[in-house]
Amino acid sequence: MKSKQADQSRNTLLQAAFCEIHRKGYQAASIANILQDTGLTKGALYHHFPTKQSLGLAVVKEVIGENLAKLLCDPIRQSEDPVEALLYLISHIDRKVAPDFVMLGCPLNNLMQEMSALDPEFKASLNGILKRWRDTVEWALITGQKRGDIRSDVDAKSAALFIVSAWEGCIGIAKNMQSNSAFKSCMKQLHSYVMSLCVK
Repeated sequence: MKSKQADQSRNTLLQAAFCEIHRKGYQAASIANILQDTGLTKGALYHHFPTKQSLGLAVVKEVIGENLAKLLCDPIRQSEDPVEALLYLISHIDRKVAPDFVMLGCPLNNLMQEMSALDPEFKASLNGILKRWRDTVEWALITGQKRGDIRSDVDAKSAALFIVSAWEGCIGIAKNMQSNSAFKSCMKQLHSYVMSLCVK
């Protein structure tokens, strides 16, 4: 029972820390706010996470990384037609994310912009998530080539890097403009780009 309660407390702290970091960024995130949101004590926090950095890195790996895997990587990897799954996600991602997604931006991209130049451990962890996403898109394109859906002359590795970069860029521009319509417009162009890789 104690172990289960400890796990629940840890997960509660992680979720609250994720929300705080997503709203304010890692450096401005307040431990006091996190504790207030959870109703847990400082002792409970430091039992699970001895430092703010350890809490932040756990958020990156266990919340941001897992959320991205469930939202994007798993549906593509588990699909019988990964290219179609990729195209579907590009077209419908705005329906699968929280309403404040455009206002707050992508938590992965936000932290890459804020922390990669400041903390090598954050950089490595964030790059690991980015690589998993890029590798998934590359795998989808290679699988599409084997199925005859993607042109054989497409450099899957370079195209995957561009797709992920463009996707993050769409979110970043939309956040800056605070515009859902800008996000949809950008993603429509990304969808057209992926379609251009397909065999006619």
